[in-house]
Amino acid sequence: MMFRPMNRLRKEGLAARFVQSATRRLLATMLCAAAFSTMTITGASGQAGSQSSIQNGARTASKTAVIPTETIYPGQTIEETHLQVVAVTNPDLSGDYASGLDQVVGKVTNRTLLAGRVIFVAGLREPYAVERGKAVRIVYSNGSLTITAGGSPLDNAAVGDLIRIRNTDSGMIVSGTVMADGTVHVVAK
Repeated sequence: MMFRPMNRLRKEGLAARFVQSATRRLLATMLCAAAFSTMTITGASGQAGSQSSIQNGARTASKTAVIPTETIYPGQTIEETHLQVVAVTNPDLSGDYASGLDQVVGKVTNRTLLAGRVIFVAGLREPYAVERGKAVRIVYSNGSLTITAGGSPLDNAAVGDLIRIRNTDSGMIVSGTVMADGTVHVVAK
């Protein structure tokens, strides 16, 4: 098999096509970046939820979103002073983002929330009522009989979660439900 060099016109044609496709990719990247940066929402709105208005005879929905005013790090509890409710200016913004303060305040974030970016509800959780390794009270009730013991949770858990706890006296692992007061109610086997 013999190697034949490309003729000059063919080389120039390939180079031109490469430059055109590279230019298209760059342009597409710039457009995506511009669209993504418009997801940072501007302007303040006093009320959460959706509103509608009529422009040029067509009805358009005006949505609101909650954005942080400063960077919030994972594990931090979100307070109302860290937030701002704004009107959504990007009509293509979709997903399960927070539209009201009640969806965000008091929750703990799983990921870093950047100032000016929408907050997605999937990245939030309820604060833990019990934390792994910290002492808790284990309670077992059956009628008028109530037994309490000290325990150590094997996982973090919020109120209402089923969790495994090691009894510090016997070393036995039991399961129970986390209550609002921080105790764990054990279920009978």
